[in-house]
Amino acid sequence: MLEDGLRRELSLRDLVFFNIAAVIGIRWLAAAAHAGPGSITLWLLAAALFFVPCAFVVDRLSRNRPDEGGLYLWTKDAFGGWHGFLCGYCYWLNNLFYFPSLVIAGVAMAVSLAGPEYAALSDSRLFVTAVSIGAIALVTVANIFGFGVAKWIGNIGGTATYAACAILLATGAAVWTAHGPRTQLDIVPKLDWSKVNFWPQIAFAFGGLELGAVLGGEIRDAARTIRRAAWIAGGAIAAFYVLGTLAMLVIVPSDQVSEVTGLTQAGQEASRMLGTPVPGALLGLFVTLGIAGQLGAWMGGSARLPLVLGMDHYLPARFARLDPRWGTPVFALVLQAVFCAAVLVAMMSGESLRVGYQLLVDMAVITYFIPFAYLFLAGWRAGMRFAAVCGLLVTAVAIGFSFAPPPGTASVWWFEAKLAGGSALMIGLARLWFQSR
Repeated sequence: MLEDGLRRELSLRDLVFFNIAAVIGIRWLAAAAHAGPGSITLWLLAAALFFVPCAFVVDRLSRNRPDEGGLYLWTKDAFGGWHGFLCGYCYWLNNLFYFPSLVIAGVAMAVSLAGPEYAALSDSRLFVTAVSIGAIALVTVANIFGFGVAKWIGNIGGTATYAACAILLATGAAVWTAHGPRTQLDIVPKLDWSKVNFWPQIAFAFGGLELGAVLGGEIRDAARTIRRAAWIAGGAIAAFYVLGTLAMLVIVPSDQVSEVTGLTQAGQEASRMLGTPVPGALLGLFVTLGIAGQLGAWMGGSARLPLVLGMDHYLPARFARLDPRWGTPVFALVLQAVFCAAVLVAMMSGESLRVGYQLLVDMAVITYFIPFAYLFLAGWRAGMRFAAVCGLLVTAVAIGFSFAPPPGTASVWWFEAKLAGGSALMIGLARLWFQSR
């Protein structure tokens, strides 16, 4: 059995922090605040119609099959080898393009929150590239040593994420008391086509509970621990998004919030209004640690998908080899790191390469939703009809809104053609590989 070479290092506490680190993207707060106070209602709807159903389905499926591979195994059991392979392939591939953007955003936010005297560093390609690659390397090494070491990145990251939220809430309350909210808090969502492309991000900012289940062979009492951790972390995650967005709107007017540097704005504005540099400095520290935890969780968890695909002979045998000392998939972890570093360098090397990278990201957008469709379809097969319908409905709506081009798109038709054609290309390549094995 695969689990024979793995070490069960993760307790309930570790998995709760892992889920928090994996699911919460602190930078989503800026995007939500930019979309306006109606995003608070969207958070609640996404929690009710997507996140809670996802927790129910993960709960049920992890009881039935609490093994290493999680989402991939559930799909394979329900629909066969090809569908399991496609689900795992899409999930892993999209994460490979997500990691570089995550670490670059983390470095940029950390530098900007450090103070105006360091602002020039955020514009330095050499600095951002070097620090980002260093962060990827450190997280990879920690994961090579196994979750006995790497879990502390998630534990620290999850704690820091909530510390950042606490700073936002405390400063938001202080600003409200002293000056009143800076944004009129009308929480009814408004259909603004220039911002509708953000709506799928609201729903899928809740994605990540399924990642913990991928580690089933490394969790103590996996069947019980996975479902308990999903529910404990779930409530905390929903509260984070709602309250964090509210605090952002209190501190900075929504029409002035930058989707990229919104947290920086909130920290700096809170420091200015309260007459102390403490909020901005603390927010910078905790945001940095939180993003490090998120990177560690996703890189460690995602590497288990090629591991189980290798065990099932869908990928070369080297993917299935565990380090005899640490019990970790070293080849998959190193390959992830090298690929992410290459994409990161391409992003930072020049305009033509960045355009090429953006094309790859656009191609991956729709395929990101495929694993969630499989998750809810497997839930339907397992008898979770209401949860499956809710999750599939949100997934379908999210896919539809993903075709709405963001502001500044030169050609709507070209944008949509890239999404449809690129997604079809990636699925076609997966099919050719599957048939060749």
